[in-house]
Amino acid sequence: MEPVQTEDEGLSVEGLEAPDGETLGRMIREARKDKGMTLEEVARAAAIGRSTLSKIENNQTRASFDIIRRLMQALELETPQLFVQSGKSDISGRRDFTRKDQGEHQVTRTYDHELLCTELTSKRMLPYISTIKARDVSEFDTWVRHRGEEFMFVLSGELTLYTEHYRPLQMKAGDSVYYDSGMGHGCVSTSKEDARVLWVSLDG
Repeated sequence: MEPVQTEDEGLSVEGLEAPDGETLGRMIREARKDKGMTLEEVARAAAIGRSTLSKIENNQTRASFDIIRRLMQALELETPQLFVQSGKSDISGRRDFTRKDQGEHQVTRTYDHELLCTELTSKRMLPYISTIKARDVSEFDTWVRHRGEEFMFVLSGELTLYTEHYRPLQMKAGDSVYYDSGMGHGCVSTSKEDARVLWVSLDG
């Protein structure tokens, strides 16, 4: 297998058979089509080349952390699931560390995500702390959904968790919930201050 050509925009050389690249490309392509956007429109919004986006969608190259972040903003994705780049690794004994308030921030209309332990990209779990900015479920254009499972622990404040198949669930500091993240879901703060939660997503 010949190595994939690199791009000038922070793309790293990876083999075409990397399963995480296939998953990432599919997620970006589906999100783009759901919004009715062309390759040119998304590439322009993310400040990358059209050919670069096409290669990412078709698993012909692997995007850097920064490019994934820009694509997430361009596609207005409410979940940082795109940052889970791989569920497999041949390396054991790894460790990553994030100091208080030093995570990578990803802000959307409804959430302010602080991604934790971002140096390890080849991992199945994605931990992040989120501030719930949404105050009404109508602020979501559509259900948030992505492959896998998710654990949420309320750190402070109060919120309501809306899910596709269950009644709204009122939660407060100390409460936790585990659910299939392929089921549509979304959170809104109900306390005076914005609720803060710890989310751990598992790519299924």
